[in-house]
Amino acid sequence: MTDTEIIDALGGTGEAARLFEVTTGAISQWRTKGIPKARLQFLKLARPDLFAPAPSPEPAHA
Repeated sequence: MTDTEIIDALGGTGEAARLFEVTTGAISQWRTKGIPKARLQFLKLARPDLFAPAPSPEPAHA
């Protein structure tokens, strides 16, 4: 998942800014420069669902 996808999964720039208590401008910068490591560590604790592996597709039955 890219940083932009993570921000979108949080509800977009405004919601991410509220969660991290930063400006929307900071979040916009994260979309291009990357989410800071400390913020990602917080997010992995606060929203582990965003980092869970995607379920494997079930094999097709013939």
